[in-house]
Amino acid sequence: MKSRLVAILVAMIVCLGSVVYSQVATDVGKAGTDTGHDTKVAAQKTAHGTEKAADKTGDATKDAAKKTGHGIKKGVKEIGHGAKKGADKAADAVK
Repeated sequence: MKSRLVAILVAMIVCLGSVVYSQVATDVGKAGTDTGHDTKVAAQKTAHGTEKAADKTGDATKDAAKKTGHGIKKGVKEIGHGAKKGADKAADAVK
């Protein structure tokens, strides 16, 4: 009788252990899924922010390049005009 009682108790403990183990495995699986989802959302937000920053940087670079190009063009024209005036004065002085 005692051996049957011990056998039943051992079987119950083994079954209880497997139920607890399966619950832990389910919880770990859910945690992994939640973590994966959170990581995906964070990566998407980061990518969106990076894209917006890149667009703003590109626009600023384009504007700066236009302003620089305009300034260089004006400077070259002024240098060319000054050189022409200097050459005309030199030619007049030689005459």
